[in-house]
Amino acid sequence: MRIIFMGTPEFAVPALVALVEAGHEVVAAYTQPPRPGGRRGKELTPSPVHREAQTRGIEVRHPVSLKGVEAQKEFAALDADIAVVAAYGLILPQAVLDAPRLGCLNIHASILPRWRGAAPIQRAILAGDPTTGVTIMQMEAGLDTGPMLATLRTTIDRKTAGELTAELAERGAQLLIGTLRDLAVHRPVRQPDEGVTYARKIDKAEARIDFTRAADVVERQVRAFMPVPGAFFELDGERYKVLAAEPVEGSGDPGTTLDDALTVACGSGALRIARIQRAGKPAMEAADLLRGRPIEAGSRLG
Repeated sequence: MRIIFMGTPEFAVPALVALVEAGHEVVAAYTQPPRPGGRRGKELTPSPVHREAQTRGIEVRHPVSLKGVEAQKEFAALDADIAVVAAYGLILPQAVLDAPRLGCLNIHASILPRWRGAAPIQRAILAGDPTTGVTIMQMEAGLDTGPMLATLRTTIDRKTAGELTAELAERGAQLLIGTLRDLAVHRPVRQPDEGVTYARKIDKAEARIDFTRAADVVERQVRAFMPVPGAFFELDGERYKVLAAEPVEGSGDPGTTLDDALTVACGSGALRIARIQRAGKPAMEAADLLRGRPIEAGSRLG
């Protein structure tokens, strides 16, 4: 097939690679424009999809919008059989959705209709969902409302958002290849009306740990925001990111350390912090941090 690929972050890269290795002709890769990054944010940094496409000799396009007539004409002129979208980051106007002969497919990181929207992986972890997965969906104008072609389910267990993202990216890529291979026999299934939830974009303010919540809820917050933006607390005006933790038995005033080993009282139960990162320092085991910066029992974290 002649395919237009549209994606931006690392999550989208395995799908692009899988398409090329399956023998499809990727005629162009659409991605978000390079963003300030590098040292002091002065260098423009291309997206992971941009870099992967370049290494494979695929034309890269990064319009700031697809709403303009000229951008839509350029898209249609590629004469694609289908477009594949994975965490692209721009809304596709109807003219773009209609341009490929077979329309546009989206790789979405949840089992729809649960967690439509921008942050399905983080929201699934935060909500304590036991399972999640990937849906291959025929795109339409609504937000992740299109009919489903294929789904794949996996358990969340104690996975972090980073771990789950990597897993779903790889498994979603393989599901995509199988879906394209058998596209003629796939019958799109309308999403159920029941069970719709929306995964709104993550606000950095959500990453501040609220120790008045139950310990298992706080532990999910740690996993949902690992590796970014990173769940954190402050002590003596300094920020500490919590990278790994586990709920344990214990009680006390929420936010107060119960021992000298970074066990923190929560609204119910307690949280033992296992891995941590001090501002401007490398990540380390909590025990290593405490040897150089003791945090005694009775300290108040906030």
